[in-house]
Amino acid sequence: MAHHFPERRSLGRRLKPYLMVFDPALSLILFMLLCVGTITLSSAGHDFPGRLEGQMRNFMAAFVFMWMAAVIPPQTLLRMAVPIYTFGVALLLAVAAVGTVKKGARRWLHVGTDIQPSEIMKIAMPLMLAWYFQTRAGMVKWKSFLIAAVLLLIPFGLIAKQPDLGTALLVGASGFWVIFLAGLSWKALAAMAVAGGASLPVAWSMMHDYQRERVMTLIDPTSDPLGKGFHIIQSTIAIGSGGMAGKGYMKGTQAYLEFIPERTTDFIFSVFSEEFGLIGNLVLLFLYLLLIGRSMMIAANAPNLFTRLLAGAITMMFFTYAFVNMGMVSGILPVVGVPLPFMSYGGTALITLGLCSGILMSIQRHRKLVQT
Repeated sequence: MAHHFPERRSLGRRLKPYLMVFDPALSLILFMLLCVGTITLSSAGHDFPGRLEGQMRNFMAAFVFMWMAAVIPPQTLLRMAVPIYTFGVALLLAVAAVGTVKKGARRWLHVGTDIQPSEIMKIAMPLMLAWYFQTRAGMVKWKSFLIAAVLLLIPFGLIAKQPDLGTALLVGASGFWVIFLAGLSWKALAAMAVAGGASLPVAWSMMHDYQRERVMTLIDPTSDPLGKGFHIIQSTIAIGSGGMAGKGYMKGTQAYLEFIPERTTDFIFSVFSEEFGLIGNLVLLFLYLLLIGRSMMIAANAPNLFTRLLAGAITMMFFTYAFVNMGMVSGILPVVGVPLPFMSYGGTALITLGLCSGILMSIQRHRKLVQT
């Protein structure tokens, strides 16, 4: 009697489902952005020993987190949404109670090492709201948007109180885009805009002194050219001096004479603009448009409401990061400490962006699996 044994799969075939998780188009765009970022950082950080090597380690960490997110099915993310959000809010409350104070801000929690829980909310916020609207599918009313606003305002308020306006704005934006994409009416948006305008005097009174100074510096940086306005003035000089084709790689005088502040992090766009000029800026903008376009395609083809809202919010997060950073260093928005995606030095921001990219790849991959 013949015995039939189950077919043994090779190690390569067993590992294939875990290796073929990356979306080719999105991966190529991210690779090109990281290449541009690495070239710019090598120039901007010429006098920061170990900065480029540190960014390589950040890239590896971001890649690992991106792979992990790409492997996790969207259904698992749906189940994890509430626990992650609850855990994040609990950490923010712990920061408010016993957080570590650095430079006048209580943003960190010491658990063997200092961590910044507000970063978790950049992922947790869109996850939570996408889960909420998924559970309300077909039953969304104005009360649903009100509850969603409360879910958004809790972490936003806790982060703004630290104070960390930049992160609070990014978390607020990630949640707002979910609410908007869930069907918030234009009338409601207009009412919110009117209410926001009417509350500006109250918001101004609640702002910290340094935040008011940033707003005033935006309005007229020349009022204190050697003080509060110095950074913006030097940044705009660097951008303008690049001209059409730029001064060339590692030939930016503003960067090499150390006039540009935070030139490897928040103001790296100034270094890029000075060295590669308008042509380089157009190429960089085109890469970001490709990133947003591919992400938008994934969102449009997502199989259910949860994945559509989540992918759409991540797409708009990419846009918000790039728009706010470029506006900030160009002098058209206040300086709020937002990095340029996949360009600025920093591990935390890269890991967050890597997670977001991995979630998009997971949504795209599992859509194909459903279709087949």
